[in-house]
Amino acid sequence: FVFKIQANMDPRHRDRIAFVRVCSGRFDRGMKLLHVSQGKTVAINNAITFMAQDRNTTEEAFAGDIIGVPNHGTIRLGDVFTEGEPLRFTGIPSFAPEFFRRARLNNPLKVKQLQKGLQQLAEEGATQMFRPLASNDLVLGAVGMLQFDVVAHRLEHEYGVDAIFESHECATARWLKGDPAEIEKLIDKAGHNVALDGAGDHVYLAPSMVNLRLTQERFPNIRFLETREIV
Repeated sequence: FVFKIQANMDPRHRDRIAFVRVCSGRFDRGMKLLHVSQGKTVAINNAITFMAQDRNTTEEAFAGDIIGVPNHGTIRLGDVFTEGEPLRFTGIPSFAPEFFRRARLNNPLKVKQLQKGLQQLAEEGATQMFRPLASNDLVLGAVGMLQFDVVAHRLEHEYGVDAIFESHECATARWLKGDPAEIEKLIDKAGHNVALDGAGDHVYLAPSMVNLRLTQERFPNIRFLETREIV
């Protein structure tokens, strides 16, 4: 079970490590496992363990052990690896953020680096990134203001991006669940307040709580959720 993603643990390699807890059974180097969310069988040959700053190739691991699996974005938080069973863990929540900021670059030529950095940092689970449908803005959501300072620091030192986070008019976010046709109707009427999150799900970025309540009344067949289950 993948419980943590960490990018750039070694700045020299720009690596990305998925931390995997062995929940049952035994892991052996090179064994083929089903990556359930991808529906693909993969051979894990490069699993590692950590001891302070040292990394060692893992030959075997047992229930309760934690191993690191280097990857290039194919493994996500909440993913599951099995010996063939279509097993999924449920009830892993992603909460609606309480603070929102729009990312602005001091150097417009660094757009790709900014997008990559925000995406990878969001995949770690500490922040969330939203892409409004009506603009090219990148909106970052967090549960605490300090997270924006942390992201700005990591963008500068790990991705070479000097970014500023400006105030954004969003007051709260809600994930949209319901008939796709109903969601399209909402987008037609209020698409300027709808965005996609990192998983590609539709999110309503309400400029005020009053706006949220009015929108919920106008679209009673759509559920506006404060949490999204990571699957």
